[in-house]
This record gives sequence, C-alpha cells and structure tokens, in this order.
Amino acid sequence: MRPWTFPVTLQSGTAREPIFQQIAQAIRGDIRRGRLRPGDPLPGSRSLAMTLEVHRNTVLAAYRELEAEGWTVAEQRTTRVARDLPQSPSGPRADPMGRPGYDLPGPGPRRSLREPGLLAFGGGLPDLRLVPTDLLARAYRRALGSRELLGYGDARGEARLRSALARLLSEMRGLAVSEDRLMLTGGSQGALDLVARTLIRPGDRVAVEDPGYPAAWATLRAAGAELVPVPVDETGMRIETLARHLADGPLRAIYLTPHHQFPTTVTMGAARRLRLLELAAHHRIALLEDDYDNEFHFEGRPVLPLAGEDPAGVVIYLGTLSKILAPGLRLGFVAGPRALVEALAARRETADGQGDHLLQRATAELLEDGLLQRHARKMRRIYQTRRETLAAALRRHLGGAAAFDLPAGGMSLWLRVDPSIDVEAWAVSARKGGVGMTTGRAFDFQDRPRPNLRLGFSALDERELEEAVRRLARALPKSL
Repeated sequence: MRPWTFPVTLQSGTAREPIFQQIAQAIRGDIRRGRLRPGDPLPGSRSLAMTLEVHRNTVLAAYRELEAEGWTVAEQRTTRVARDLPQSPSGPRADPMGRPGYDLPGPGPRRSLREPGLLAFGGGLPDLRLVPTDLLARAYRRALGSRELLGYGDARGEARLRSALARLLSEMRGLAVSEDRLMLTGGSQGALDLVARTLIRPGDRVAVEDPGYPAAWATLRAAGAELVPVPVDETGMRIETLARHLADGPLRAIYLTPHHQFPTTVTMGAARRLRLLELAAHHRIALLEDDYDNEFHFEGRPVLPLAGEDPAGVVIYLGTLSKILAPGLRLGFVAGPRALVEALAARRETADGQGDHLLQRATAELLEDGLLQRHARKMRRIYQTRRETLAAALRRHLGGAAAFDLPAGGMSLWLRVDPSIDVEAWAVSARKGGVGMTTGRAFDFQDRPRPNLRLGFSALDERELEEAVRRLARALPKSL
C-alpha cells in the first residue's frame, strides 16, 4: 500500500465541528478534488490516529460517517474510496479530466506520436536509432565535472558551444558570425518563438510560404502576427507576389525556408534570393531564415544561406542541431546582429532564464573534437541511400499514381498525386494498413485539399521503406 499523508490542520478547543467531522470533511474534500480516487485505500484507523494524534475511535467515527454517506466502502479489513461516488450537495465533484474553472483559448496543433507497429513517413525526422548516445553520454559526464554549469549562466547559452558553433557556421555555411552574435535556444521552434515574441507586435503583418510550415504559423500567430500567405513554385517563394502584398501595407517580417523549402523541398533560385534581399533592405523587413536541415545536401554544392550574403543586416538566421542528433535534445540557435541577441537574452530572462548548459557543454566538446561533424557526414551518407531506396520503391510500386522530382537535399520527398486519386481517403486507408503519411492539405494555408504527399525517408531504414511503399500500394483504390 502506498503511503498516504493527511496535510490538514485539525482545530480543537474553540472549533465549531467535532474532530471526527473535521477528519471526514477533509477526506471528503480530497475525494472531490481528485486527490483520492475511486478504489484508493485509506490508511488504517490506528495509523491515521497516530498521525493525527487523536484517539482511534475518533477516526473510526469519521470512517463510519463517510461510509454512511457513500464516500467510502469497507473491503476486506480495508477502507477504500467508493467506486460509485455521490454528488456533493455543494456542487459537482472534481473533474477527472482536469478541466479548469475558467475559459481557455482553443488548443493549437500538436505533434502526433508514433503508434506501435506503424511505419510512419515522419516529417523529416532523424533516425533515433543512429544517435551517438555513447559519445554524448561520455561528454555529458565530463560536463558534470564543471560545477559552475549547475548554477545560473548566460541567457545567450553556454560560451563554449556558441564559440564552437560560430566556427562551424563560418567554415561550413559562410556566415560571418561571432560568439556574441549567437543565441542558443530550445530547438529551431524555440528560436522562432523567442524571435517572434521579441520582434513582432500585435497586428504586425508577417509573410509566410504557402504551402508552408504550420507549426511556424502557429508560433507567429501566438506572438500577434497577421499572416500573409505567399505562393511557392519550383524555385521557392514568388517574390513578385510578395512585392504586391506590400501595396496593402508594410510587412514586419518574412518567414521562409529557402534552402530546402518546407514542405516542397525546392531551393530558392539565385535571382529570387537577390531580389528578396533587396526588397527586405529597402522596406526594412526582417527575413526569418529557417535553415532547418542544412547538413543534408546530397548533390552539388550546398546553397549558402541568405544570411551569408546580407550586407544590410536584415536576415535573422534560425538553425538547429536536432536533425544531426535528436529533436528531444532541443538544441537550436539564432544568429543575428548583436543588438538582436541582447534583446533576445533579455526576453529569455523573463521566461526560463537559460537553456541546458550541461548539455550545451557536452555538445560543444563533440563539436570541438570533430565528432559531431563526423557523425553528420555518416548520417548524410545513410540518408542519401535511403532517399534513393524510397525513390526506387515509389517508381516500382506507384509509378502510375504519383510523380516526384528527386531533391538535391533534405529529408523527405514531395509527391504529386494523380488528380483522379482521393489523397485524403488514400491516407486514411494507408493508416489502417499500417503506414502513416502526411497529405498536402496539412501544409496548405487555407486547409485546402492538395494532390500531394510528403514522405520523410530519414527515420526508416531501407527494409522499412520498401515495406512502407508496398503498404501504400495496397491501400490504393482498386480501380487504379
């Protein structure tokens, strides 16, 4: 039997109610609030009498009153909370679902958890089976030897990781960034949330890609932004449409994924990139560049971030180490002007104060020793093989139902489905057949059906990808 405490002060002497009624009332209140649940055992009368320093007969009198009212039952020499509880005359008993007694806004979108046995084409998630947990654990244990990391630290993040990350961004992505122009955050989503709450005022207009990233839209809306959708084609966000939106009023910011557009995977063309930078500089618009999977580019030279060719200082660069390691580690960052980083740090100090400096120090050690870079190269080779495996399986089993362009990088494929196929019905049928996928509707700004599927290949191995595609084919309507 688990221990049960009685955090109630009994009043004696001048109290209006006898002690046994105070005990009964306290237990009755714990049942109403849900602290004691149906079937829970109450302590023995002797034990509770010793705890409360009262006579055992006083406790027995309280238990008899509760049983007479239907709150408890005696079972095999044990008093338990009744499974069929009475309604209180003073009001309903505690809501077992934990609903508050006040109004809340409607909940936003939440990530769906992976179901057992389901082969899920996740949204470009890394394969957690490949995380170098042994390396990370050893580095974390060494970080624990630095006791100063257990106290309060810099809201911008642990200095060694910011320094190591600045070198990486300079060497691998061409960014002229220093330690004091970097802020470590809880993943790229945490980076966007922090930037949005610092930069955006209620009613500010913010342009976003359509189709695009719904989680980012929710974050921007939560900061008070009025979102302006801009269509995407085969070379990214359409800048001429963006320019026309400026006639309706100023834009505070533009959120975009120019390297591997989410979800279509297309890369923004050079001419558009230059035009976008010119437009943002002229109108003083902040460009929120989310470079969420930069490491996974398989063909040709990776396109350098917008932040690497930003003489006007309009780009706020958002990134993450989650795709190399694991999303649960929540390792993201923001790179931008020093004044922005200082403002972000001040904002963070009003919330969680700082990130996990122990984890950040451990990650810094992996970067300094080149181990994280080596792991990223390994993942790139594995994910490239998986991309090719998925592409071959789709051509073999679904050639007449869906087409796609093999992207130069990223962690997913964007499929164009034959217009005669009901994509939403196909997804439902596929899930019943043991495979999960996301339809284009999930990324449409107006929640309109789109003849597209997004299939992430990084979280499944070659055997799983083959089986998942076979299940997709079996789930197709029989007429096809």
